[in-house]
Amino acid sequence: MTADATECRLAREMFEADTASRALGIAILDLSPGHAVVSMVVGETMVNGHGITHGGFVFVLADTAFAMACNGYDEPAVAARADIRFLTSTRLGDTLVAEATERARFGRNGIYDVTVRRGGEIVAEFRGDSRTVARTRAEGIADSAVRVSQS
Repeated sequence: MTADATECRLAREMFEADTASRALGIAILDLSPGHAVVSMVVGETMVNGHGITHGGFVFVLADTAFAMACNGYDEPAVAARADIRFLTSTRLGDTLVAEATERARFGRNGIYDVTVRRGGEIVAEFRGDSRTVARTRAEGIADSAVRVSQS
C-alpha cells in the first residue's frame, strides 16, 4: 500500500472488519483517498454451473474497491447505488484486479468508477454512487446507513 499509516484509517479499519471480503481472499494492493486497487483469485466455490466465475463475486470485488476508495477520506460512506457491466467471463484460478477511481465528490455524494481486469483485459466496469453518513464512536456505520435510507 502506498499511503502512510495515518491515511485512510477508516477504510483500513473497515477492511479489517470485513469478514466477507477477507474470506474471499480479497487483498488491498493500493489505497489513497478516492482511489483503491484490490485483487482476488477466483476460487473453486466462486464458479457457477457454466464453469465461469459467478458474477456476484466479480461484483463483490468491485464493490470492495469502491468501498475502500470512498471511505479513504475518513468520513463514513455507504453505497447509494451501484451497477456493473460484464464484458467477458473469467474462470477458476484467474487473478482479478479491481481499480476504483473517484469521478466526482460533492456535498455528501460521490461517484466512483471501478474497472475489473484479468491481466491487461477488462472484464467488467462498475459505477457506484456513495453517500457519507454521520457516525459517533458508539454506533457503527450500519446504524447510520439505516437512518440515511429512511430519510
